[in-house]
Amino acid sequence: MKIPRPFLLLNLNKYGEITVQVPAAFAAVVLIWSTTPLAIQWSSEGQGFLFSVFSRMVLGAALCLLLVKVMNIPLPWHRTAREAYLAATLSIYGAMLCVYWGAQFIPSGVVSVLFGLTPIATGVIAVIWLGERKFTTTRIIGLLLAICGLTVVFSASFALGEKSTLGISGVLLSIGLTAVSTVWLKRVNAGISPVAITTGALILSTPLYALTWLLFDGQLPIEIPLRALSATIYLGTIGSVVGFILFFYLLKKMEASRATLLTLITPVLALLLGHALNNERVGIEVWLGTGMILTGLMSHEWGDILLKKTTQRS
Repeated sequence: MKIPRPFLLLNLNKYGEITVQVPAAFAAVVLIWSTTPLAIQWSSEGQGFLFSVFSRMVLGAALCLLLVKVMNIPLPWHRTAREAYLAATLSIYGAMLCVYWGAQFIPSGVVSVLFGLTPIATGVIAVIWLGERKFTTTRIIGLLLAICGLTVVFSASFALGEKSTLGISGVLLSIGLTAVSTVWLKRVNAGISPVAITTGALILSTPLYALTWLLFDGQLPIEIPLRALSATIYLGTIGSVVGFILFFYLLKKMEASRATLLTLITPVLALLLGHALNNERVGIEVWLGTGMILTGLMSHEWGDILLKKTTQRS
């Protein structure tokens, strides 16, 4: 039975080009990114976080290579392609390693809240590196509001745990690396498929994860709990393969700063999921900081449009 095209999440042709609609891809990435922080914490139960992320990348790389083989998708290795893979590796290895480390110390919902700062970090770098939209008054106000919200979240670190400052710092470093990777990819503009970019980056990242695990852990888990195993499989398939492919697809279709706007939606959803499924309790300071960060993001992205419409009506 042939599945109607509108019901397919990810449609690929033999060149690895995606035919899914941008809104559908956007909604899918929001859902995946909302569940990823919680899945990261679950996947590390009963095993070190290094083995967990290494296992995830091995699974993701194997699936991508299989996809490339079965679909006969070109996987170029010319200079521009290698630079694109390297740019994506900065996110898949560098940023991902930092967030796995930081997620040990703070609730999964807080991880997602902090990642709400990604569009602003990406926007700042895009202005400098790509010459995208300059900072206006409303964008500066949004940046200041987001910084104030981050300060409020930091103020709640003692309530979150004595090591929560380490966790927050690790996630902030991950955000910076993600922003640089996103803008770098947009600047390279390699013109190759999102599947090829994901596969190439995973080919480069997986050996780095193997080396990192061997150097800093090297211990095989005696037993992996079912929840940890399920979370690892979810992250290796949906989180790594589908999530990365769709995100790189959105990056090709949108401005670098707008491609990360999905983090405007994920924080609240992730907080609710963490509370409902993992009994995570966050104080009023985190909710207040979340509201300030999201308000700052709205001012940063849509403030100029709203101000222009208000002025025209007047």
